[in-house]
Amino acid sequence: MSANTVLKTSLRNFVAHKGRMALSAVAVLLSVAFVCGTLVFTDTMDKTFDKIFTATAADVSVSPKDSGTEGTATGRPESLPASTLAAVRKVDGVKSAEGAISSMDVTVVDSHDKNMGSETGAPTIAGNWTQNDKRSMEITSGRAPRGPTEVMVDADTADKHHLKLGDELRTIAATGDFKTKIVGIASFTVTNPGAAVVYFDTATSQRRLIGANDRFTQISATAAAGVSDAQLKRNVAATLDGTYKIQTQQEAADANASDVSSFMDVIKYALLGFAGIAFLVGIFLIINTFSMLVAQRTREIGLMRAIGSSRKQVNRSVLVEALLLGVVGSVVGVGAGVGLAIGLMKLMSAAGMDLSTDDLTVKWTTPAIGLLLGIVVTVLAAYLPARRAGKVSPMAALRDAGTPADVKAGAVRAVLGLVLTGGGGFALYLATQADKASRGSLWLGVGIVASLIGFVVIGPLLAGLVVRVISAVLLRFFGPVGRMAERNALRNPRRTGATGAALMIGLALVACLSVVGSSMVASATDQLDKSVGADFIVEPSNGGIKPQAAAALKKVTASGSIAHVTEVKYVKTTLTTPSGKKEEEELVAASPSYAQDLRRETTSGELKAAYGKNSMSVGSDFAKKNHVKVGDALTVAFEHGRTAKLKVAAITSDDTVFDKGAMYTNLATATQYLPADRVPLNGMMFAKAADGKADQAYAALKKSVAADPTVKVKDQTDYKQALQDQIGQLLNMIYGLLALAIIVAVLGVVNTLALSVVERTREIGLMRAIGLSRRQLRRMIRLESVVIALFGALLGLGLGMGWGATAQKLLALEGLGVLEIPWPTIIGVFIGSAFVGLFAALVPAFRAGRMNVLNAIATE
Repeated sequence: MSANTVLKTSLRNFVAHKGRMALSAVAVLLSVAFVCGTLVFTDTMDKTFDKIFTATAADVSVSPKDSGTEGTATGRPESLPASTLAAVRKVDGVKSAEGAISSMDVTVVDSHDKNMGSETGAPTIAGNWTQNDKRSMEITSGRAPRGPTEVMVDADTADKHHLKLGDELRTIAATGDFKTKIVGIASFTVTNPGAAVVYFDTATSQRRLIGANDRFTQISATAAAGVSDAQLKRNVAATLDGTYKIQTQQEAADANASDVSSFMDVIKYALLGFAGIAFLVGIFLIINTFSMLVAQRTREIGLMRAIGSSRKQVNRSVLVEALLLGVVGSVVGVGAGVGLAIGLMKLMSAAGMDLSTDDLTVKWTTPAIGLLLGIVVTVLAAYLPARRAGKVSPMAALRDAGTPADVKAGAVRAVLGLVLTGGGGFALYLATQADKASRGSLWLGVGIVASLIGFVVIGPLLAGLVVRVISAVLLRFFGPVGRMAERNALRNPRRTGATGAALMIGLALVACLSVVGSSMVASATDQLDKSVGADFIVEPSNGGIKPQAAAALKKVTASGSIAHVTEVKYVKTTLTTPSGKKEEEELVAASPSYAQDLRRETTSGELKAAYGKNSMSVGSDFAKKNHVKVGDALTVAFEHGRTAKLKVAAITSDDTVFDKGAMYTNLATATQYLPADRVPLNGMMFAKAADGKADQAYAALKKSVAADPTVKVKDQTDYKQALQDQIGQLLNMIYGLLALAIIVAVLGVVNTLALSVVERTREIGLMRAIGLSRRQLRRMIRLESVVIALFGALLGLGLGMGWGATAQKLLALEGLGVLEIPWPTIIGVFIGSAFVGLFAALVPAFRAGRMNVLNAIATE
């Protein structure tokens, strides 16, 4: 048989079985679309932000060395003196220079105290209106602000919150609250990154955002004609001392883009990981499809061998069909991926980030990767069935259908599966015995991979046992129909094992994450009950608690419903140990009542002594590592402050979740070594209700901070619920991404049943002829599907719970010592799998029921 004949035969078979190939093609399509959609979306986001950062960056910018995109602990942006602006203006090659103020440590609310900030997590940016801002924005209504009571807002924020000229806004800053009226609205001429932007005049920005009349956060310099940015940067650097960060337009854009790119990379690789899981599940679907097609074409293949086709030609014929499947699925998948990326962009635009399809970025590598992955995965998945097809002898043409079971291969498979499963189980056991989480996580990874592969390999052996158990519990109620469904599921254990394994993978991950998430919540709740003595916890949603909110909270003590209010600030320091070693550490500077609000066990000394004058505590890990003991004096250099000698009065145990490794000192001790404008905002605050006045205290605390929507007062019940909600939201997002793999697995069940019905056409016709009704036939196929789905669910949930319990043992090394199995979730998923089986059987059962009895009996 010539190569041309092989190709024609493959094309004819592919077209003849196009219906049977369709679901496998959908699996390839979905997986490729997820990969390509992820790449297009993240590349588009990178391009969008590159354009934003290039448009907003000056030719040369000068800023404090330690400035960044994030806020500061003090609630005021890092700044430089106005004298620097005068110096830059005199530099050779500078056409013009202006001082800019920008702060992300503010909250802007309307007259109803509703936060103007973006719901996407983007910050509120406040500053002064400059010539440089005109590169990315234009005033479309009103004018720029000119006095202390005027403000201009961006058009997107105005539209979203129905703001208009003359409306009043209140800005909450570290220097205090102040009210302004809207006198202008400016629109973005580039993509809106999703942030809410407000502009004040320069004097108001300096006084209200920085707290000084003669400082700027940045100086923007424009190059004169014929002067390059690089040359201008050298000239500016030669004039100023080395205490400033000087960047060209490209350097500033690249630095900002690098920060965004790092974040986008995390998203990209996480999404690609889920796409990889979908590909893995799709492999089982493709293997099953080609295995069943080969089995159904045994006579045809035997005749081909009888008339002279070699094993290699038969093998090649099947692989060419797989290649065609991979090409079709991948090509459509690439197009679907671009559509998916556009859909994500529309979704982001609806959420406030105005992404334009004009910036849609499809690099040549994206379709290349999608096509390569789809085709290679499909061909590799079809290799085993193709190899099996090549082994069909000419004598097989004399048999009706099917291939004889390879007993030797089955035995080898069983032994290999048992070895891998046992090895995976042993690796998981070693993970539970590790003394360090980093060491145990390696064994956990090995155990997960080995046990997963082991269960996949041993699937056919497990199918015979597990299906019988499920059938004994479930199918006995359905009489002869149930027994036939059981026998159909057991007829080909390899097929059942592969179909169940596809579903097993997704559900194993769901079960593992459910156990880990529930254990984290239960452990944190347990630690909260043991460690937190305060009745109320006050947290800011971003940055720190502004001074005015902190003062309002402390005033509540005068009402008599509050026993005490605790302030907690986080101060950056450099510690010098007795041996002379320097360590950068963060001190928790708090009111002495913090020792009551957050109970910490000590391994040496008493914690209350750490709140004495010029005293502190250290964590047990730090003490052990640096050979520090109670009574030692540490040299503490406060960032932007003076250096102090603090005595170690206590060593706290690091066997905890809250404040693990924290070092405590009195708030008064820390503030005496810091300038007034360098004292950090409160990162958190705690409060204790007076005896019998918890309800009054709760109401009073909430009322005191009602004017600042970023400050949340929570009692212990609220705090526990917030922890549960945060982890629950993360898990729901992961479950949503895993849904792709589960959808592909469901397609596998549908395909298996559909091909199984075709394979058993004559048998179905005979059963119908001897009295089996259409209803009974459909029920038999549905029950078979349910058994296969429950088989996969049972394996997946059992495996996942084992992984989750092992992971919890590692979390216990970090203080999360409670194992909790979320039985409602596990049981719900198991029951849901039965409904998945019913859904998957709808079309195959319907088609089987519509078969003509005589035609089915006559089928060869």
